[in-house]
Amino acid sequence: MRRYPAVSYLEARARRRMPFFAWEYLASGTGDDAAVRRNRERLDTVLFTPRFMQGPFEPALATELFGVRYAAPFGIAPVGLTGLMWPDAECILAKAAAKYRIPYGLSTVATQAPETVGPLASGMGWFQLYPPRNSDTRKDLLKRARDSGFTALLVTVDVPANSRRERQARAGVSVPPRITPLTLYRCAVRPAWSLAALRGGGLPRFRGLEQYAGATDLAAISEFIGTQFNGTLDWEYVSQVRDEWDGPVLLKGVMDVDEALHALRIGIDGLVVSNHGGRQFDGVPAAIDVLPGIAEAVAGRCKIVFDSGVRSGLDMLRAIALGADFVLLGRAFMFGVGALGERGGDHVIDLLLADLATNMSQLGCATLAQLKDRLYRP
Repeated sequence: MRRYPAVSYLEARARRRMPFFAWEYLASGTGDDAAVRRNRERLDTVLFTPRFMQGPFEPALATELFGVRYAAPFGIAPVGLTGLMWPDAECILAKAAAKYRIPYGLSTVATQAPETVGPLASGMGWFQLYPPRNSDTRKDLLKRARDSGFTALLVTVDVPANSRRERQARAGVSVPPRITPLTLYRCAVRPAWSLAALRGGGLPRFRGLEQYAGATDLAAISEFIGTQFNGTLDWEYVSQVRDEWDGPVLLKGVMDVDEALHALRIGIDGLVVSNHGGRQFDGVPAAIDVLPGIAEAVAGRCKIVFDSGVRSGLDMLRAIALGADFVLLGRAFMFGVGALGERGGDHVIDLLLADLATNMSQLGCATLAQLKDRLYRP
């Protein structure tokens, strides 16, 4: 805790331990990265007015969501191609989620299969669905996730097409990775990552999708994903998913009030207000700026989860004060694993729990519900 007392210190160490192409895949957005910067800048503008003389209290962090009591108001967001950034990251983070009793989101395009990760999460698993074109593939994916112990479904709606992600192209990020002298050099100067990759079996694989592509070859599976998992989503599709999943369904990537209200009308249980961490469209508003309007329109009729740009307990309090019930963090946890390996997930959770409690004490808030009253309104 002395060496890495905040996510920013983990970020700096992770950058020194991950190969350049893996780092660029994790840290970059799209376009000029303006949306990534905007998420951060706009979060920093949300301020509070503390109230003192509250007497002794212990901040209450436990949060109930969809009938499950979580130890804190945050979880681990799904991140695709996780094993490229740090080998075995999905398993590391699923174990941490189970230990601390917070949710862990597994991506459709993770490098481990639901059958491997679900049991490690011990009932804390959420499954993120990139909508496949083939309905049989979709139904089978959902069945596998349910059978593996995943309890909630995140349907990602904000990837109608692949974004260009110019920084990644410049860094040589590709699936499968191009094995060039430069790639080998970049791996060689990051020995911790390279050794972890060797222990994990070498190049990452999309293990959850191999049976549908009929191959284990990364090039074939990448082509399969590109042709079968884009541009399929409409409201009829969402309704079908809602009927096929036995549990809460959340739409991830909602930034529009009308879409939020339509989701309510078809029985969606939750909305994840997110701009995909700035990775899809560079001209999008900061997620924190659209959160209050969506929360006001929804008016408690479904759960609101916030995602995009969160790095601290204070950021989580900002989102909750503006209407979120829960918060997801993606990059922050990958920085932790990249920096500390097996210990990374635990350490990030410890940091966030401590930061939440400290900032709530500074604000004079014994409960999360009190945060709204502390918002600074000049």
